[in-house]
Amino acid sequence: MSPRKSVAEELTQDKIMDAARELFTNKGYQHVSMRQIASSLGYSHGSLYYHFKNKAELFYAMIENDFKWLDQWLDEVLASNLTNDEKIREVLLKFIQFGLENKSHYEMMFMVSDEDVRNYINTGPNKSYEKFAYSLVTLSNHRISIQKTWSVFLSLHGFVSHYCRCEESFEEVEPLAKGHVDFILKSLG
Repeated sequence: MSPRKSVAEELTQDKIMDAARELFTNKGYQHVSMRQIASSLGYSHGSLYYHFKNKAELFYAMIENDFKWLDQWLDEVLASNLTNDEKIREVLLKFIQFGLENKSHYEMMFMVSDEDVRNYINTGPNKSYEKFAYSLVTLSNHRISIQKTWSVFLSLHGFVSHYCRCEESFEEVEPLAKGHVDFILKSLG
């Protein structure tokens, strides 16, 4: 039996989530076990179960944090001193920026299709989408319908999904992102 790790090395949920994210990103959710996560941290797999009852719950905790982080970005734009039209443009651009600066987070938030995980992550995306939609409708003084907001979201998601698969950074595709946002805004009239 190995000696107990020092307090400086105590296992935390954040450490577990960081290790899991790296493994999920490199190997895929389906191909990673709790044992592998624990092993990468130098702990027994039983120690992970103190923090999470299973891999799906661990994944859900990661996704919850990611959606809170995305919501924070949206809140910062909404609290800014920009005009409403400038805020709409910034909300759209920040969504793209978030996705491309946090590709592994974005992919796990919106593109993992494992059945175990799907049961856990139904609420996070819905709350964030509702906040996104409400912001667009409110900032546009109800010029943008809920149906159009869904189309806007899908258009942004398509852009981000495409560039998540590429090596380019947000800075490299920023002119394209701005053009895409302008295109969306023109279509909203």
